[in-house]
Amino acid sequence: MAAFDITPYVHLTPKEVRERIRSGEITFPTAGMAAGYAQANLVILPGDWAADFEQFCRLNPFPCPVLEILRGTPLTKTMAEGGNIVTDIPEYFIYKNGVLTDRVNDASAYWQEDFVGFLIGCSFSFEEALMREGIEVRHIAQGRNVPMYKTNVQTKKAGPFFGPTVCSMRPMTPENARRAYEITAKMPNVHGAPLQIGDAEKIGVFDLQKPDYGEAVDLYDGEIPVFWPCGVTPQAAIENAKPPIVITHSPGHMFITDILNSELNDFLEKLKKAQ
Repeated sequence: MAAFDITPYVHLTPKEVRERIRSGEITFPTAGMAAGYAQANLVILPGDWAADFEQFCRLNPFPCPVLEILRGTPLTKTMAEGGNIVTDIPEYFIYKNGVLTDRVNDASAYWQEDFVGFLIGCSFSFEEALMREGIEVRHIAQGRNVPMYKTNVQTKKAGPFFGPTVCSMRPMTPENARRAYEITAKMPNVHGAPLQIGDAEKIGVFDLQKPDYGEAVDLYDGEIPVFWPCGVTPQAAIENAKPPIVITHSPGHMFITDILNSELNDFLEKLKKAQ
């Protein structure tokens, strides 16, 4: 993918960005857009597969932190006012029987009445906190999609859903990696602390220039790779479970919510207590 410029979209509201996605103006990754607001990964699947997938997320909360579940409707209620999960993401993946069969900018034609949608916390949400502390986020600086890797760390199985934990990677100096750990450990609803710092081979990643999803970024002298659990993990599980049809976000192309990153954790904790 060629480098893309998010500058025109950094200071727009989430609603404005969603409208521009819906119109077809934005078709590229969303990291850094609508600065300050939480972004979300997406999984939509048939209703009779939803309970097992919900349990999969419950058993694997760091790669799969659930923000909202939508049953029988693509219209968001909690995470965004007037949001639509089949039109408001720049690119979607369509899986049939575990195989990626289509990539579309509007998934409306695939929606079915019994579908259940899951919005899942995204690491893009903690990147704002890193940048606020002066830690560069390399894929944003280079106008690329974040690199993501399948690791040898296995998720906990739920029904037919299982597979490797996918991690996103950001290069940093060892000092910044320590600071990033402290910052993100306080954000469990957007993946929490890094899974691994400094030794990619320990988690089965042997070539940082060949990510399984996204795009490779440059590592400079003195830097180490820092890996966080990633919301693309469900896509690896979908490949194994093989539901008849699943709609997901294309990695790096997220749903932008109306909830501030700074308020997301408290917001979700209040929701949990109210249930």
